[in-house]
Amino acid sequence: MTGSDDRPATQAGKATAEVPPRAKDRIRATVRELFYRQGIRAVGIDEIVTRAGVTKPSLYRNFVSKDELAAAYLRDYDAEFWARFDADMAKHPDDPRAQLMGFLTRIGQRAQSADYRGCGMTNAVVEYPDKDNPARIVAIENKHELRRRLIELARAMGAAEPEMLGDGLLLLIEGAFMTGQLFGEGGPSRSLAVAADRMIAASLAT
Repeated sequence: MTGSDDRPATQAGKATAEVPPRAKDRIRATVRELFYRQGIRAVGIDEIVTRAGVTKPSLYRNFVSKDELAAAYLRDYDAEFWARFDADMAKHPDDPRAQLMGFLTRIGQRAQSADYRGCGMTNAVVEYPDKDNPARIVAIENKHELRRRLIELARAMGAAEPEMLGDGLLLLIEGAFMTGQLFGEGGPSRSLAVAADRMIAASLAT
């Protein structure tokens, strides 16, 4: 996650110092890495403020609780997730099957990397069983939107039962998120795109 979007002011003929990221931006950038790598509950406030170079009062002025900080992290994660999804879609305009294959191929490849820790949204749902927790709410909304988009793609492909196909694709994706952490390189996630393509073919043939 990047820091502040602020840009240093410039004046003709004068050198200017780079504007440092705001405390809120430093905190969000810090937890983006820590929460994904270690898990949200495993990371303490002391570690966050030390890594971000801020004070506890500064943290709590920007985020009223750790749960709200976790929700902010997941909102950033959500924005990144959909930006990558939209980029995959844009590579194959008017070809929903190719769009989906691009998305699934990228997920399968990412899940093979050594530093893969699964989907931050899926991990958060496991960490937060309380349905009213703000972090869980963000994660659940992401999953519902993913399901909706998969069904929409299935319908655009002409599937006889788009909801069935969309749900099947979601199950494959969630399986890749989890098995990527269990097996790493050479694990089942390498077959995600191929398995999905065969499922699609079967759905379109009926």
